[in-house]
Amino acid sequence: MENTIHKKQSSAFDEWLNTIQNLDCIDGMKEFPDNSIDIVVTSPPYDNIRKYHGFSVDLSAVGKEIFRILKDGGIAAMVIQDQTINYGKTLTSFRTIINWCDNAGFKLFECLIYKKHGAEGAWWTKRFRVDHEYIPIFLKGKKPQYFNKEPLKIPSKWAGVTMTGGATRLTSGETLKSRKIKINPMKCRGTIWEYLTCGDGDKLKHQHPATFPDKLPYDLIQCFCPPKGIVLDPFMGSGTTAIAGIILDRYFIGFDISKEYCELANKRLEKYHTLFSRRD
Repeated sequence: MENTIHKKQSSAFDEWLNTIQNLDCIDGMKEFPDNSIDIVVTSPPYDNIRKYHGFSVDLSAVGKEIFRILKDGGIAAMVIQDQTINYGKTLTSFRTIINWCDNAGFKLFECLIYKKHGAEGAWWTKRFRVDHEYIPIFLKGKKPQYFNKEPLKIPSKWAGVTMTGGATRLTSGETLKSRKIKINPMKCRGTIWEYLTCGDGDKLKHQHPATFPDKLPYDLIQCFCPPKGIVLDPFMGSGTTAIAGIILDRYFIGFDISKEYCELANKRLEKYHTLFSRRD
């Protein structure tokens, strides 16, 4: 019986490579074999911050299914924020992070801050402008199977300059002596990733109510997905994750429960048909 189920899963999985399926993502992922996906990059509908045709999602169940289908060392990156209701945050982002770690089996590898330029909003005189979203990065297993942050490095402000510093304070309370340090041309960007959304993407993309910058999934895939790896976006939306996968020569699979958004994403993918057709 188990062999029959595995063959059925593998068949659907192979047929769905480089496609976007109009399915509930949990139903779709149940067709995947265990340990078959390299990376998940997504932004789920949450807190009714955007109107999404009335569809809802069980993020706890999604997390468990993603954990099952990720390879050992696989990564799941989620873009998420919280709604403010009666001057209080819903805490959906934090609850989801804890749930996926305590109940699905993930480690929290890191929580990045996606820095953006927020709009003032309806309550702008009574609260701070929201200039960020969270990108929790979940890890299955001991360590990432693939990690390459070299393409993510940013220019150092004082590149090539020799400075005196490095007087680091140790946990013992001792402070190291200052020393001369030559500043490298490039440095790690750290955990705050800034993206400009003005002029990002095309008109088709912005027919969807909730998009993230084209460069965001590109950076995550480049860092955590091995060459020819498989990228999954269970909430494909306008197709941005799939396009990043195509450009980086990775395979992708996407789900979206909305037929309208599947059609929208596929229209965007047509623009990349030449690159897509060159795959092995």
